[in-house]
Amino acid sequence: MIVAVASGKGGTGKTTVAVALAQSAKAFLLDADVEEPNAHLFLRPRGREDLVFRMVPEQVRDCGFCGRCAEICRFGAITVFPGEVLIFPEMCHACYGCLEVCPEGALREGRRPLGRVFVGEGAGVRTAYGCLEVGEPMASPLIKVLKDRFLPGDRVVVDCPPGTSCPMLTAVRGADYCLLVTEPTPFGLHDLRQAVEAVRVLGVPVGVILNRAGVEFSPLEHFLEEEGIPLLLEIPHERRIAEACARGEGLLSARPEFVRQTGVRRKVPPFVGRA
Repeated sequence: MIVAVASGKGGTGKTTVAVALAQSAKAFLLDADVEEPNAHLFLRPRGREDLVFRMVPEQVRDCGFCGRCAEICRFGAITVFPGEVLIFPEMCHACYGCLEVCPEGALREGRRPLGRVFVGEGAGVRTAYGCLEVGEPMASPLIKVLKDRFLPGDRVVVDCPPGTSCPMLTAVRGADYCLLVTEPTPFGLHDLRQAVEAVRVLGVPVGVILNRAGVEFSPLEHFLEEEGIPLLLEIPHERRIAEACARGEGLLSARPEFVRQTGVRRKVPPFVGRA
């Protein structure tokens, strides 16, 4: 069972929920927010760290400048001029297409630092996270490395990057269920709509957890009812929860009863993912 915890925007409490879920379910926690990983701040794991590289093409000998490598590259990472080949490593997606089509073998597989991957255990939870190399423009390749190394598993919680761009979709893809964390504000509803649309494209069933509950915001309730999305849990807007998270203790230290809470909090039909 792989459960992805995502949100349409940052700051909704996504990592708070992911850590609490991993602790209560005794699950493996995969922090896929490689640009700003922070689940380890709650768990304080001890383990090992590995440096990760990605492939980039390198020119090793003169070529005939046929331009086939530039033609096959969808991302503009190679440009061929008469007498010169320009390679832009930061734009390369490591598809190996240029190496395959070069008739003269003028390109070889080079390496570029992508980031670091850490795996360890802390607070009774096995966890892994990635940290993207400074200046590296694409997070998705490192997320794929994390998923290739640590998925599948018996119970896995994936803490996804915020938003609805490529990193979030890369992290959610392949999950059995997606929990979307939101808040009762117009901004929260706007970004929740986008997140629901993005997850539906992947065909992953989705449910909602409402953080900072206690403020009435009827448009959010109407949206969930219209879309048939279950509201699985409401986390109250309480000072003791904020204080516990600020101390790095997590949600369950302030509200241990959440471990025993299961089921849908509102009577709305479950959402069935659509491809």
